[in-house]
Amino acid sequence: MTINEHLTEYAGLPAFTFDESTPTEGLPDAAAVAWRVRTEEWDASGEWEQMFERFLSTVDTARVTHLIIGHWGHLQRDNPGYPPDSLAKAADRFPALRHVFVGDIVLEEKEVSWIEHGDLGPLPAAFPALERLDVRGSERLRLEPFTGANLRTLRFETGGLPREVVHTVVASDLPNLERLDLWLGTDTYGGDVGVGDLEPILTGERLPSLRHLGLENAEIQDEVAAAVAGAPVVARLESLSLALGTLTDRGAEALLSGQPLTHLRKLDLHHHYLSDTMMDRLRAALPGVEVDLAEGRGPRDDGGHYIAVSE
Repeated sequence: MTINEHLTEYAGLPAFTFDESTPTEGLPDAAAVAWRVRTEEWDASGEWEQMFERFLSTVDTARVTHLIIGHWGHLQRDNPGYPPDSLAKAADRFPALRHVFVGDIVLEEKEVSWIEHGDLGPLPAAFPALERLDVRGSERLRLEPFTGANLRTLRFETGGLPREVVHTVVASDLPNLERLDLWLGTDTYGGDVGVGDLEPILTGERLPSLRHLGLENAEIQDEVAAAVAGAPVVARLESLSLALGTLTDRGAEALLSGQPLTHLRKLDLHHHYLSDTMMDRLRAALPGVEVDLAEGRGPRDDGGHYIAVSE
């Protein structure tokens, strides 16, 4: 699986693209859509910044609540042109902004593990009222611990998540975070997160308001499942996702042998390597839970397990 389609909606609003071909008249109401600002250009020597300036001069950004940062081309070390920097510097122009997606970039533009980032830290610092932050890609991504008193949803979609990002999440002050999704990925693309790095999340020591946890797209999905099976945080979750990864009967057995999961509304395991027998056992053990077992690959003796999104 690859990411082939741009977002059609984001956080409850339809997505609307603002790029080189967008007219300056007849645009939707500023508060009615999630604005996707992007450029077709590949050289990051000011193209995205010029598009962003055009957006600022065309749209009533004081009423924009949802913003999607799309394709921005290559970043140059001597002229980074990192879009979150531009957005953070223009924070006073976005008093209503509550939802931001950084990196709505699809395969034909750039593969997920080749999306080049910079220092994301200025973005949450500039928008303390932010309620949702999604980030796709992790190449050269930097983020220091931050305070997000209003942040409810935090997502990292990667083919390989650096452990430093997980350390940043657990070190940040996020008292009202309800949903956390981490695509752990594979070490081939920089995913060096181990189960030990997840311990502050799994023990419930951090993130007191967490109600949904996604530890997904993981090459170590069985190990993650075993850790989750006895994790104190699970007792207060409403939904749990171990989807998109390499889950086999070994990981599912750990889940069934661990703490009860019958309190969950949903257990998402789609894209897995489970046997038919194990899928039947999961359904029987969780009769009141929505268990997503779609995209089953079946058991494989050759060890050819792969995550859903990598390169």
